[in-house]
Amino acid sequence: MLFHDFQGKKLSALGMGAMRLPVINGDDNVIDSAETEKMVAYAMEHNINYYDTAWGYHGGNSEIALGNALSKYPRESYFLADKFPGYDLSNMPKVKEIFEKQLEKCGVDYFDFYLFHNVCEMNIDAYLDPKYGIFDYLKEQKKAGRIRHLGFSAHGNMEVMKRFLDAYGEDMEFCQIQLNYLDWSFQNAKAKVELLNDRHIPIWVMEPLRGGRLANLPEAGTAKLNTYRPDETIPAWAFRFLQSIPGVTVILSGMSDYQQLKENIQTFETAKPLNETEMSALLAVADGMLSGVLPCTTCRYCVSHCPKGLNIPMLLELYNEHNFTGGGFIAPMALMAVPAEKQPSACVGCRSCEKVCPQQLKISEAMSDFAQKLNA
Repeated sequence: MLFHDFQGKKLSALGMGAMRLPVINGDDNVIDSAETEKMVAYAMEHNINYYDTAWGYHGGNSEIALGNALSKYPRESYFLADKFPGYDLSNMPKVKEIFEKQLEKCGVDYFDFYLFHNVCEMNIDAYLDPKYGIFDYLKEQKKAGRIRHLGFSAHGNMEVMKRFLDAYGEDMEFCQIQLNYLDWSFQNAKAKVELLNDRHIPIWVMEPLRGGRLANLPEAGTAKLNTYRPDETIPAWAFRFLQSIPGVTVILSGMSDYQQLKENIQTFETAKPLNETEMSALLAVADGMLSGVLPCTTCRYCVSHCPKGLNIPMLLELYNEHNFTGGGFIAPMALMAVPAEKQPSACVGCRSCEKVCPQQLKISEAMSDFAQKLNA
């Protein structure tokens, strides 16, 4: 197992995420405890020492299952991460109640790593509002030794991340972002990496395989990559990409079965970063996967001609994300921060925007389709 230094600690380069643990009869709320314990045992045996859970994973049962599996090992032999669930605004006044309950569910006296969960457009104002006392409370817990390292995860855009860092950046020891070779351009992950590197904040990676999309590529993409590394598995390419990115410290993988765990551990026995030619080839494969998205260049000509004043480039970016992912939470979550009169459904279909679009995009059709999919 590869290890990376973090403030005098040796963290396994591969961390075990507990968002996709094995379940029984396809019910995400019913974790297969025996299989989970078997996987944790194999992970510990092969020197994975970083484990990540959260309040909402598996209907609230992930913390319990992971805590039970880790309870068989000395507390100092692993690092446990948990998060404050600010993705639900009703939780904002409950930081003390939730934190105490998380310690109880995990069966521990402290968390090695603790995060503001999912900083995004929807919750940034609440996270920064001192009336909730979230930052102050978590700082107190760190001072008391019940949190060893404080950080945050982010699905929000660059402006959201900058606002959060401007407020709390001096106290953020690490940041967890969605990072993979598809989102390098698609979700502007490259710029987020540069932002964090500029601020000397170590990077934790979530969704390295984009929910499994990067584990099975189209046939043409697979054939292309095999010409460069015929012995490398397709999932391993995603991890080799991340091994090539400066600042990446821990790569979390939500492994849902024993075989995935074994294969990923084997990949992380060695560091094999991509050379320039291989990196170009991989990013070209990603571009091919994104060929169906609307190629908005954010020129904003459309905005000045929209009678409703819609932020069309932002809406198209979310539309592309929603279509590519086949739904998901990112677009609906971001739109929770957008007033009703600025939602895709507010488009009147006048096509004024299309008359000035250099890319000749059918924006009105996209807005109508987006509104229908959001309401489906």
